[in-house]
Amino acid sequence: DNDIRSIVALRGDIPDGESKPHMYSTDLVKLLKEQGDFDISVAAYPEKHPEASTAQFDLDVLKAKFDAGANRAISQFFFDAETFLRFRDKCVKQGIEGDIVPGILPVSNYKALVKFANLTNVHVPKWMHKLYQGTDNDAMTRNLIGATIAMDMVKVLNQEGVKDFHFYT
Repeated sequence: DNDIRSIVALRGDIPDGESKPHMYSTDLVKLLKEQGDFDISVAAYPEKHPEASTAQFDLDVLKAKFDAGANRAISQFFFDAETFLRFRDKCVKQGIEGDIVPGILPVSNYKALVKFANLTNVHVPKWMHKLYQGTDNDAMTRNLIGATIAMDMVKVLNQEGVKDFHFYT
């Protein structure tokens, strides 16, 4: 009724004091499709969702999101273009036909990134540790490093046929 047509449907965090969510993203996609013809984006995890028992289970869940009506998936951030490209190939083999949009994170706070990456099952390559070494008190350098890494990944992914990107800011 308010002319909302595009939605990013995420399960979200489990409420404090509870052990499981009230609804999973697949359920949310189904519910949204029952309400209207929304353009729906969902989450994808090139390095496996932290709560998924296996990478295959994670792919099965992603396929279920698309089967429920999702139009595209936006990936969790990653720092190796090959990680995304291998994931995209696995999605095709799984029969996932919707777009998988890579999530790109230009890193400005490296220490916060390392903590968050540990919680979200994202591998931070050793070469990144070296690039950010000694930049704790140099925000401009950290921002330039982060922007350069992001631009380099976009170039590689674009050469591999990726046309759309999601930037985490």
